Amino acid sequence: MPMLRKMMEMHCNLIDYERVIDDQGRRQIFFGRYAGLAGMINSLWSMGLRLKEAGFDTPFSQIKQSHHYSSLAEARLAISKVGQQIAENGLPDALTPFTIAFTGYGNVSQGAQEIVGLLPVIEISPDELLSLKKRSKIPDNLIYKIVFREEHLVEPIEPGIEFDLQDYYNEPEKFRSVFEKYIPHLDIMINCVYWDIRYPRLVTKDYLQQLFSQGIPKLKVIGDISCDVNGSVECTDKGTEIEDPIFVYHPGTRTHTMGHKGEGVLVMAVDILPSELPRDSSAGFADVLINYVKAIADCDFSDDFLALDLPNAIRSALILHRGELTPHYKYLEEYVSEESVK
Repeated sequence: MPMLRKMMEMHCNLIDYERVIDDQGRRQIFFGRYAGLAGMINSLWSMGLRLKEAGFDTPFSQIKQSHHYSSLAEARLAISKVGQQIAENGLPDALTPFTIAFTGYGNVSQGAQEIVGLLPVIEISPDELLSLKKRSKIPDNLIYKIVFREEHLVEPIEPGIEFDLQDYYNEPEKFRSVFEKYIPHLDIMINCVYWDIRYPRLVTKDYLQQLFSQGIPKLKVIGDISCDVNGSVECTDKGTEIEDPIFVYHPGTRTHTMGHKGEGVLVMAVDILPSELPRDSSAGFADVLINYVKAIADCDFSDDFLALDLPNAIRSALILHRGELTPHYKYLEEYVSEESVK
């Protein structure tokens, strides 16, 4: 807000490029895929650290944090080699079946799943996950992927009511999480869902305290790509920085320590993940933005807002025009004035 207020004082024009949308309201420029790509690389790297700490020698320990690769292509090649080693040599019996869960199925989740697709992976349903360990023979050279949609994550609180997606979006307070029944079967959870305070949490601190009181659970790593602090994954106490990206949450004391050591669950919660793949994120951004550059450069911003010769996609993303909030962003006046009071 201080920055926005300063830009208003300087009579700036401000475009929010991630609000560039088409006529159907679909975003045209987004970094979610790159957040998913980097977040999944980081989560596999975290798993390697955690398993090594527990005495397991696995190919995951060869994976580096995302920003240590010069490009996405280099990261993909490295992880493909890890996948080949797992396919040929398997994982320790104590780690099978090895499972990775994805909550959500949008751009973020799809980016994360791209990386997991470089490993010897097979997809199963949430229902199959619950009975997976009962199978008579579980291969040690396969990784099981599970994608959770809304109907797997929550259920209506009122008995006898069937799940309806639009009802959940309209009145999420009438639903409760059922995700806890799956958590004991997971090695890695990758959180990719949208969340705000109206929605039920998927992983609560109360549940983690109960889970860890029963012994060391299967769950080792939570890659919270959504990174809503105290949100859908309640133990995400803070967003982390690229230079200090992970912490271990200790359910017994409800505290955390930075790094990968200690009893508890490791949380990866970098909140600027696309910055860990700067070359590829920038190229993806530019590939879309280049279509609008000439119109933006040619526009005479001294004209009245309604007379601006801009594509609708850019006009709808214009937050400030000559320092004034445009019609779509008038709601920000409240927050700017609150900041002024502070």
